[in-house]
Amino acid sequence: MKKRIFCVLFAVVMLATALFVSAQSPRKNFNRPQQVDVLHYTIRVSFDRPAKVVIGDTSIRFRPLSDGFRSVNFDAVDLAFESVAMEPDDKPLSYSAEKGTVTVLLDRGYSKDETVSIRFKYKASPKKGVYFVPAETNSGEVTRSAQIWTQGEPEEARHWFPSFDHPSDKATTEKIVTAEKGLTVVGNGELLEKRDNGNGTETWHYRMPVPHSVYLVSFVIGEYVKLEGKYKDIPLGYYTYPGREENARKAYERTADILKVFEELTGVDYPFNKYDQTIVARFQFGGMENITATTLADTELMYVDLGLGDLVLDLIVHEIAHSWFGNLVTCRNWAELWLNEGWATFLEAVYRERAFGRQQYLQKIRADAATFLIDEMTNRKRHALYNQRADRVDELFDNPSTTYSKGGAVLHTLREEIGDVAFWKGANIYLNRHKFSGVETTDFQAAMEEASGRNLDWFFDQWIYSGGAPSITVRPVYIARTKTFRVTVTQTQRADRLTPAVFRLPLDLSMRIGGVSRTERLDVSARTRTFTFSASSKPTGIIVDPEAKMPIMRVRLLPVALASR
Repeated sequence: MKKRIFCVLFAVVMLATALFVSAQSPRKNFNRPQQVDVLHYTIRVSFDRPAKVVIGDTSIRFRPLSDGFRSVNFDAVDLAFESVAMEPDDKPLSYSAEKGTVTVLLDRGYSKDETVSIRFKYKASPKKGVYFVPAETNSGEVTRSAQIWTQGEPEEARHWFPSFDHPSDKATTEKIVTAEKGLTVVGNGELLEKRDNGNGTETWHYRMPVPHSVYLVSFVIGEYVKLEGKYKDIPLGYYTYPGREENARKAYERTADILKVFEELTGVDYPFNKYDQTIVARFQFGGMENITATTLADTELMYVDLGLGDLVLDLIVHEIAHSWFGNLVTCRNWAELWLNEGWATFLEAVYRERAFGRQQYLQKIRADAATFLIDEMTNRKRHALYNQRADRVDELFDNPSTTYSKGGAVLHTLREEIGDVAFWKGANIYLNRHKFSGVETTDFQAAMEEASGRNLDWFFDQWIYSGGAPSITVRPVYIARTKTFRVTVTQTQRADRLTPAVFRLPLDLSMRIGGVSRTERLDVSARTRTFTFSASSKPTGIIVDPEAKMPIMRVRLLPVALASR
């Protein structure tokens, strides 16, 4: 998902063991226990549009995770159930629905080797999950049709169909959506059938044949024009409002190239059977990576008409990147959301690098780092990339400067630390090893360690599990008598429950000495450390971290002082 944020600069690292450990809170476990492994959802919906009611009929096929299994729970918020029955014989089952959960008593005990299917029929007037948007008019003329669309992340699916509404469980899905004739229904996966019901409605049947988390389940209903493209054998669909075709062509023109670049970088082919992009009105985010069917705010595409195509490109890239990082491989719990959003943000910069050059890449990385640094000074909802506040699900996206901006900048820092070859090799290992499953930071770290042959505990401890940012004062002194250049680096950040007193900072320091450029490496691993180098004359043009290898860092560079000894 892309949450729009603007600003610019940041960088971080590790701690002498005792100080570092004391700065961290014990990590909570946010993984959710499961009773069953859901295999497939068949979701049938129609609507009473004037009343904003969803008429639902959902079948859930699952396998118990224990023997003698008799009772199952699913998430279901304010669903008014009319019947719950076993399939295929339609045998009624006893159930109770309260406090956001429906509990069903099965007809007998089931073993781990058996498959169970339950069908739920219900109605809902959802406050979340499904959104009814009225038409837009101008002088009595409809300029944009009424719409119905979904938003599932983080936990809104439960408001319109019973489910295990947590990212850790993945299942295949079908959606059978009935809407007014003449409207377009966009859904996940392949369109199997479009059927005229002879009563002014049509039913659209979509199937998503690979497992995915339920927060990615989606549909959009409205009046659209479909533009079509292709990448290899993958159909590309661009759904826009009538009369907005030229805007859409400009906005989506790089879609195929973005897919190509990400396949080349990761070594993993685009993993799904199509890629659609659909604009909607009154969307609360910039975009949402619903699997094979990205939803985008129509206001975002207006930037194309204003000559601000770069902003639109970042959005398009971000949502496509989630096809690999978020949809193929998904954070196992919401504390690990950075694994989705940090990667998608980082790949915005990476695509700029491939399309426009290194300076565009660094510009984006520096801007993301700056966004985090500025927000870090004032935001009361601070957290590390591993988000210990993740149990407050409604607040997950309240601090995007960390989850998105810092996440992207930290991935850049890791790339610089272990090198380009090891970094992309690690990404390939990570994606292939965990495809169609859930991941945690430990899985990502293991892949990067395997690719680089290095122990990266220090990096992940200070950048992922700790928060805050290093602040350093660099005090350079030149001693002419001994032709010595002395540099003292002092870390000045205030240590707290998130922020270490000491970061490990492998810093580059560039300068000119006698007209010759020179770079020295400063391995800072203490609160204060002094480095001494020979220098034939007073250095000039000093730059700390000239290539922005660690952009998440506040730097105060003092003028070069002269000393007699």
